[in-house]
Amino acid sequence: MVNKFNSPVIYDEDIENVVSVIKSGWLIHGKYHNKLEAEIRDLTGAKYCMLLSSCTAALHLSLLALGTGKGDEVIVPAQSHVATAHSVEYTGAKAVIVDVDPVTGNVAPESVLKAISKKTKVILPVHLAGVPCDMKVLKNIAKDNSLFIIEDCAHSIGSVIGNKHVGTFGEGGCFSFYPTKHFTTGEGGAFVTNKKSLYEKVSKLRAFGINTPIKMRKLPGKYDVKHLGYNYRMTDFQAALGYGQFIRLRKRGFEVRKSIVKKYREGFKGNKNIFMVPEKHDKNSSYMFFPIYVNGKARDNLLLRLKALGIGVSVHYMTPIPFMTYYKKKYRYNTAEFKNAKSIGKRQVCLPLQVDLSDKQINGAISTINKETK
Repeated sequence: MVNKFNSPVIYDEDIENVVSVIKSGWLIHGKYHNKLEAEIRDLTGAKYCMLLSSCTAALHLSLLALGTGKGDEVIVPAQSHVATAHSVEYTGAKAVIVDVDPVTGNVAPESVLKAISKKTKVILPVHLAGVPCDMKVLKNIAKDNSLFIIEDCAHSIGSVIGNKHVGTFGEGGCFSFYPTKHFTTGEGGAFVTNKKSLYEKVSKLRAFGINTPIKMRKLPGKYDVKHLGYNYRMTDFQAALGYGQFIRLRKRGFEVRKSIVKKYREGFKGNKNIFMVPEKHDKNSSYMFFPIYVNGKARDNLLLRLKALGIGVSVHYMTPIPFMTYYKKKYRYNTAEFKNAKSIGKRQVCLPLQVDLSDKQINGAISTINKETK
């Protein structure tokens, strides 16, 4: 019954793709780089896609491309990976952290409204666990206050609102391909946008600020640098690793994840000590993981018991961002203002959804969790 939390499912063909790139000698900006970008554009409906070294890099560069810097403020939810807030800090701006919705863990629109000041430049919502934020409300808030939106879609490749993919509601969206995500390139991420000017700015910042890519240089070695840029590129062998996984994700991976969620819901529905996000909130989720909520000290005891049995689980995120030492010291946040984020961190257990989970592993996890919580 042993299983790891969202471990990557890599086939021999994926390894063969990686080896073919290494043997070719063309290790960056090659054919798999272009193919994976094209697939992501097709899935999301975005006009432009750019592969990057991480989702953090995508967040950082998109904020910079919008002119975010010292004196600006960016609104960030308390319940997220610290990378979301760090990407703001890298620009010199201030990460203004706000509480989240008690049910979904996504940024609470009312908290966003309270946090807006004359310095606010960007709203940075996170689609936690793949469950889409209320983008209609957030877009109206942004419009009324002349603010930008950059979406943190690290958990949400494949998540939609209506027929519109997350990451395409604001100026751009940032995705993660870390090993626990829907598919992986090892480390890696992507930025999508419908705005050509923003895409071009991020493109230059991605590679040192160089104004002319290698394939466009009329004379080898001739280029200029007009901006302070970074080295945030993805290698082609990383793209090759992810390409086949992404194709399989689109063919059947999303459906398999939904079927596992259905089994979890059915298995826990009679357990009054477990809370699950109602289906009306997550019906458009691509399900990076499935969160359940357990009250009191029972959660920590459950985590220890599952670990001892080799059943892979996680928590996203046990310590909310404003409780982290760096942010707590720098901005002296009153942690009492983040009661919903704190509650989620204390009660959450994230269950795996990788497509190679067997019914024995799924049912074993359900049985153990029910036994430990009832």
